[in-house]
Amino acid sequence: MPAQPGEPQSVWTLGAPLLEGPVWVGDALWFVDIKSRKLHCLGPDGTKQSWDAPEQIGFCLPTVQGDFIAGLQSGLARFDPQSGAFAPMVDPEPHRPGNRLNDATVDSEGRLWFGTMDDGEREKTGHIYRLGADGRCHAETAAVSISNGPAVSPDGRTLYHVDTLGGRIHAATIGADGSLSDERLLIRIAPTDGYPDGPAVDAEGCIWVGLYNGWAVRRYSPAGELLETIRFPVSAITKVAFGGPGLTTLYATTARKHVGEAQLAKEPLAGDLFALPVSVAGIPAVPVSIGL
Repeated sequence: MPAQPGEPQSVWTLGAPLLEGPVWVGDALWFVDIKSRKLHCLGPDGTKQSWDAPEQIGFCLPTVQGDFIAGLQSGLARFDPQSGAFAPMVDPEPHRPGNRLNDATVDSEGRLWFGTMDDGEREKTGHIYRLGADGRCHAETAAVSISNGPAVSPDGRTLYHVDTLGGRIHAATIGADGSLSDERLLIRIAPTDGYPDGPAVDAEGCIWVGLYNGWAVRRYSPAGELLETIRFPVSAITKVAFGGPGLTTLYATTARKHVGEAQLAKEPLAGDLFALPVSVAGIPAVPVSIGL
């Protein structure tokens, strides 16, 4: 049975250069606009709120203490939605000022996993990091130009992470101490089909991934089998997340930074936030509890 009973619809007209990082927290969807340095929240009944970030912002995820951890150009920071203030925590790569933080998730144990990437999208200087209980950032993967994800299986035992320019989605086993082992190539996507961007995992363990320059979101089985393709009216889908009642609405962030004036006439909704109903639920977001 297909997981998609509806069609993607724009639910927030932003025309943003690069939306990313959607996450459902409580009764609201939080997401970022990296290049415009904005944090957005789509609340109940369509209420909308936005904050300015001091730098490029790749993600913003909740903590058990009621605030958020944001991934900025210069590293992790605590974000207080009441005051709008960002307080620096730790820079995982002080030796790489050309990198920025890009995407993140939290596993079932409350560990924050996040990626870095070359802001110029060329050099292989990005890694997936884990925030340890000691407050330090531990690199857990080999270097790539653009890291994306990660995402975690429903049982908390498998981490999926994306090499966007390489067109690869990898799986690795998460150990009791948070270290990764048995890393393997799970999915390969041809450049002609687009570039794999931000993933999410549903309650059945299937992996959903947005395709940059691919006009679609794909759903794969845990074994890497392509199950379904959902077409979008825009070319760059940067990440998906499950939200809404029962976590059966699929939200998708998109981008228009690559779209020229001629192409914009073909995809005027590029850079908007999209939503569509799906027939399989997502997994509730886990707040960060380790390393605070």
